[in-house]
Amino acid sequence: MARSHFTLAALATSAVAGADIVATRPLSTNTVGRFDSAVVTLRSGDELVVRVPRDDDAGSEQSRDLVALNALTPGVRSRLLFHVPAFLGQTPVGDTRAVVYDYIPGRPGSLGDVGGEESGSDSIGRAIAGIHSLPTSVVSDAGLPSNSAGQIAATSRKLTDRAAASGRVPKELLTRWSLALEDSALWQFQPTVVHGALAPESFLIAADQVTGILNWHNLRVGDPALDLFWLNSATHIESADRVYAAYARAVTKPADHQLRKRARLYAELEIARWLLHGVDSRDEAIIADAENMLAGLHATVQNDLLNPLSTDTGQIMGLEDVEALLDRTPVSGGVAAGAARAGSGLGPLSTDHANRIAED
Repeated sequence: MARSHFTLAALATSAVAGADIVATRPLSTNTVGRFDSAVVTLRSGDELVVRVPRDDDAGSEQSRDLVALNALTPGVRSRLLFHVPAFLGQTPVGDTRAVVYDYIPGRPGSLGDVGGEESGSDSIGRAIAGIHSLPTSVVSDAGLPSNSAGQIAATSRKLTDRAAASGRVPKELLTRWSLALEDSALWQFQPTVVHGALAPESFLIAADQVTGILNWHNLRVGDPALDLFWLNSATHIESADRVYAAYARAVTKPADHQLRKRARLYAELEIARWLLHGVDSRDEAIIADAENMLAGLHATVQNDLLNPLSTDTGQIMGLEDVEALLDRTPVSGGVAAGAARAGSGLGPLSTDHANRIAED
C-alpha cells in the first residue's frame, strides 16, 4: 500500500533535524509507482522532497543515486547550468529508508519538450553537453564505473548475441547490428562522463528551460551516445536535430562524427533488451510487444537503405542499381543527389543523413 503524503511528512521530520514542516502534498515522479514521494513545505518557505522505495530494485537504485550525488560536489555542480538534487537526510523505514532532498522547481519533461520554436530543445542539448564536459575524475575518484569504447561495444555485442539466441529477432536486424558492432570506425570515440539513465522525464522543465536533472543512479564514464539515444523517439527528426545542434555548440570535447549512429544503434537495441526482459520473466505480453516493435523496426530499416548503422557504405553502385534503388526508396532531392554521386563513382554516400527510429 502506498504511503500517504502525511506519513512521508512525518518521516521527513525524523530525517532532517529541526525541520519545521507546515504543509505537504503528493509528488508525481513518473516512476510508475516504484517510490512513494511527497513535497513538504517548511515554515521558512523552503520545500523538500521525501522518497521511499517500494521494492528492492527501487531501494538499490536509490542507494546508487546517493553515491552519485555525493560524487557531484559543489564544485562540480557549479559547472552545470541546472540543479542537481542535494541529499539532506534519511531515516529507516522497515527494511528500507526514507531519503530527503531539496526540491527543484519544474515539471518532468516529455518528448513534447523536444522540437519547435517554443520548446526546451536548446536547453536540453546544453544540459547534456554540460554533463559530458565534466572531467572524468569526477567519476573515477568516486569509484564509479568507467568503461572504454571496446568494453561498451563488447557489452552491446553480448546483448545482440542473447537476442539472436531467442530466435525472435529478424535476421536482417541481427545482420544490421552485427555490421555496426564490428565497424571499428563507429567505436572510435572518447568516453565521457554520462548520466547513464536519461529519458525525457529525467529533465525538470520550467519556462522552456531545464531547471534540474534527476535519477543519477547510472552515473559513469561511458559512451556519450547513451545519453542521447532516447531522442530517436522524437516525433520529428527536426526536433532531435535541434537538440543535437545545441549539444554540439556547447560540448567541450572533440567532435564525434558517429555519435548519432551509435545513439540510433542503442535505441534499436533497447527493443532487444525489452524482448529479453520478457523472455527472462516469461511474460508473453512483453514478448509480443517487443516482437511487434521489432517488426516495425524491420519494416522501417528495409525502407531506409541509404541510412545504415555502419560507416562502411559498401561497394560503389552502378547507375542501373542507383536508379532501381531510387525507384524503391522515396528520398529528398539532397539524398537523391548523393545517390547519383555514388553511382557516378565520384565518391561514397554521406554518412550524415538524418537518423530515424521506428516507433511501436
